[in-house]
Amino acid sequence: MTKVPNGRWIHIIPTTILVYIVAYMDRTNIAFAIAGGMDKDLGMTSTIAGLAAGIFFIGYMVLQVPGGMIAEKGSAKRFIAWSILAWGGLAVISGFVQSPTQLLMIRFLLGVAEGGIWPAILVIISNWFPNEERGRANAFFIMNIAIASIITGPLSGWILTFSNWRMVFIIEGIISLALIVIWLPFIYDKPEDAKWISKEELDYLLRKRREEQEKIKEIQTNTSFIGILKKANTWKLIFIYFFYQTGIYGFSLWLPTIIKELTHTGMGDVGLLSIFPYIGTIVGLYLFAQLSDRSMNRKLYTALPMICFAICLFFSVEFTSHIWISFAFLIGCGVFLQSASSIFWTIPPLLFSPEVAGRTRGLINALGNLGGFLGPYIVGWLTANYSQNIGIYGLICFLIVGFILTMLLPNITSGKSLSTVNGKGLHHHR
Repeated sequence: MTKVPNGRWIHIIPTTILVYIVAYMDRTNIAFAIAGGMDKDLGMTSTIAGLAAGIFFIGYMVLQVPGGMIAEKGSAKRFIAWSILAWGGLAVISGFVQSPTQLLMIRFLLGVAEGGIWPAILVIISNWFPNEERGRANAFFIMNIAIASIITGPLSGWILTFSNWRMVFIIEGIISLALIVIWLPFIYDKPEDAKWISKEELDYLLRKRREEQEKIKEIQTNTSFIGILKKANTWKLIFIYFFYQTGIYGFSLWLPTIIKELTHTGMGDVGLLSIFPYIGTIVGLYLFAQLSDRSMNRKLYTALPMICFAICLFFSVEFTSHIWISFAFLIGCGVFLQSASSIFWTIPPLLFSPEVAGRTRGLINALGNLGGFLGPYIVGWLTANYSQNIGIYGLICFLIVGFILTMLLPNITSGKSLSTVNGKGLHHHR
């Protein structure tokens, strides 16, 4: 069997990873700006500082569905190129704000600018990677979150050692703008548009696309937005992602506090120790994507990381009297932290026709990311009113609900197409 050239893995994946690493950096560097004195310089209360960090997600919802629609109907490449210029420019402008009101406005607009990138990149990956490769492709892309979490802290901290919080925004915003010179020559919407692709690879990808289209050609389509909202499977996916994101953001935001309370060490050691769960995240993403692509059982390998995440959280609490055993379970949490994400995003194209899969992804990502508000809030409220352990138990409950909902999805495997997607049942055809 002739080996298929791998230009798509060399050009598409590293470029999408790099773009989202920098996007994630500009999203989260406000935490370091606040620690670097921004709140004092602008006269911000802790409530306003929290709102400035969270208002990003309100703006983030705006372009989720439109971004998916533009990507599937027009050009994801051009849409993301304009998004890069918009969010990079806004990131730089953040360094010049003079009041909390200005900061809130910029952070909201930054969320708008970044909002359509995730569904648009997932459309590009779907165009470039056949179903049997898509789990791994999504996993490599989603590794950007773990990588960004590892590098943002040291980079922002280093900038603060020789300058101030304004330069954190300005320097990292300039890095964002520089991405455009990498994005434009490497990324193309579809294989047939690319100048660098070989004939062998193009033929392979076009053949796989035809095969996939034949498998799903009998899907009953409803391309209206209202039609998508009427699907039970749409709401299952939204709530699965919502509960999963609640666990992810709740754990990630409170991880430094958890480690500090557990180890009773200084912030320098806490920062170093917090890297290890994210190294586990990279391992987990790769491992579960391999298992999923090998078996093509998307439901099972979306559900397993959620319940394993919950189990590791539970034992990290139960073993707090044994510091390093508890910390080992925190690393285990890191392994399962994002493992379901890459596989989860292979499911919408299997449940919905190509005409609506992009906007469905945007809808799921928009509403599901509201878990980014809920998770940290729940942990904080339960910790303040009861204890930190009770706060963690709250996250465990949400992850268990996400696991149960995932197991209620239709059985989705490769080699089967869906002739009916109505939320009540699916008929499979070989």
